[in-house]
Amino acid sequence: MMSAESSASRWSLTVALGAVWGVSEVALGIGLQACARNASGSIMTGVGLFFIAAGWALTKKVRGPLIMICMASLLKLADALLLGLPIKHGAVANPIFAFWTEGLAFLALVALLRGELASGRIRQALSGGLSALVAVNLFPLVKYATTIPACVYPGTTTPLALYFAPLAVAVSFVTVPLGFAAAAWFLSFKEKKLTTDQERRLGFIYSPATVLLSLLLILLIRAI
Repeated sequence: MMSAESSASRWSLTVALGAVWGVSEVALGIGLQACARNASGSIMTGVGLFFIAAGWALTKKVRGPLIMICMASLLKLADALLLGLPIKHGAVANPIFAFWTEGLAFLALVALLRGELASGRIRQALSGGLSALVAVNLFPLVKYATTIPACVYPGTTTPLALYFAPLAVAVSFVTVPLGFAAAAWFLSFKEKKLTTDQERRLGFIYSPATVLLSLLLILLIRAI
């Protein structure tokens, strides 16, 4: 049975990884504007699913990925605040909607596959590709959630999310197994290298420290 200290350290890492995800979204979308350009959104889908998979693998709870999504959303809002953008801006509300479609798509597959997802890289890769496929097909509904239509590929009426769907699927096919592997590495590391007291102390330190560092990095990115 998982100890209270071990459980706390997993949740602390989940918060920390959510903050890292938020920074990565800001860095990848550094040219924040009304619409994404080309394949950037598809790459971010794969990145988001990496963190979502790691959050679920660490906690085996629905609220693991949900905490990560909330952290990434809050940092996206903090970045928008720095740029003086309203929440209902295409470069703010729409990416946050994408975070939630990715998370819900992944968690729906977790519910369908139950415990089978934790075993086998092929299942994890397939779940990544399927999660991405579901998420990109849900994304055009963003106009009903935010009143801001999804960006379309230049010269067409096809949403970027659908135009580059094969890329999002291919990237997620790799990133979801990597998310599981990263979580497994952390759990193995702390079991072999950390005492219970060290684990408890670190749990109180690295989570707030990572959130603070993430905010500072966003400030730095926007200052350059």
